[in-house]
Amino acid sequence: MDQGIVKLLPAVRGIAREAGEVILRYYTDTVTAHVKADGSPVTAADNAAEAVILPALHHLTPDIPVISEEQHAAGKSPPGDHGTYWLVDPLDGTKGFIEHTGEFTVNIGLIKDGVPVLGVMYLPVDGDTYAAAGPGTAVYGARARHDVPISCRVVPADGLVVLSSRRHGDRERLDKFLEGKLVKEHRHSSSALKFCLIARGEVDIYPRFGPTCEWDTAAGHAILLAAGGSIETPDGQSLAYGKPRYLNGEFIAYGRK
Repeated sequence: MDQGIVKLLPAVRGIAREAGEVILRYYTDTVTAHVKADGSPVTAADNAAEAVILPALHHLTPDIPVISEEQHAAGKSPPGDHGTYWLVDPLDGTKGFIEHTGEFTVNIGLIKDGVPVLGVMYLPVDGDTYAAAGPGTAVYGARARHDVPISCRVVPADGLVVLSSRRHGDRERLDKFLEGKLVKEHRHSSSALKFCLIARGEVDIYPRFGPTCEWDTAAGHAILLAAGGSIETPDGQSLAYGKPRYLNGEFIAYGRK
């Protein structure tokens, strides 16, 4: 475990919490959204949260570049290949924010040599935090309560609990993937919180057959790894980071296999 990375965790949690507090200022009866070039929505809350996170990370780690969703969409990401870099989704689950479902998060992940080594996910509405900085460090903290360690579970004998996206499902692909597997229950969820539900032992598997970006997965991936889980491509390779345009292909997130 890299103690230097572990020491960053409290500060990053504070940054995510501060961004979440800013987001809630925009969580009013009417939320105005604009559509980006990729067809996804963006709101003033996305940009306001990013405006909190970017300078704070630059101050915390001046030598580590930051790749953030809205900055990247505006063509302002730091150029070049980076061995170590931050990946930020200032408001993951923007549609949930717009629809007032409460299912949205602030995600901050640190990548080192293609692997997520630190992750913080903050839920502004509930005040919950998931965080990790290496194997065995995954924790869940509720508002005004002490952190509790979390870990993935072994698949129960009565079958898998499967998680899929509320909005980006491919039922045909999912059914084919699950053929021959004992499935107890199928749940749906939005935002990157899905990774944390596996990390805390509530769910066993999350197959994703649609496109995502690295900032969508980095924080949750780091937490899941620390809790004993994994994210793999369909051919069984670990999902790696630093890909062209920061785009992920298909993947399956697992608890303990």
